[in-house]
Amino acid sequence: MSNSDDEFPELQPEHNPPTNYGVFVISTMKRMPAHGIDQTMLRKCIGLSPTYLLTDTCMDPEHGVSSWFIGFSRLIDVVVALHAKSELELETINAASRACSECWSVAGCWRGLEECRDGIRKVAIRLQKLLDENGRTYRGERVYAP
Repeated sequence: MSNSDDEFPELQPEHNPPTNYGVFVISTMKRMPAHGIDQTMLRKCIGLSPTYLLTDTCMDPEHGVSSWFIGFSRLIDVVVALHAKSELELETINAASRACSECWSVAGCWRGLEECRDGIRKVAIRLQKLLDENGRTYRGERVYAP
């Protein structure tokens, strides 16, 4: 009888490198057109932040929090830059707000991820500054709030 480790070498840890949201974000942004940011793709990347929060931190306990935060904060840098150029779409700020909320929930539900809430709070504060004076709308349109 053979050992399952021998039968399925792809299941061995050395065959499955840890995920890295920071690397994923940078490589995705490099593939975007030089003439502008594809906000549909940006929203997809932002929407993956809760998943990467789990995979980065589970697959790389030593560096996962920082790789995840690098990716998430780079995406928010892009959101802020689009806002500064008056190009930010409502759907994009909604995606960012939703991602913050989902990441907050994940960080609160999974043991060992509580420290991530500090980074999420920093991102949320940056997004809050983009909103209208009432703190609930962006250019007069309602923004996602949990």
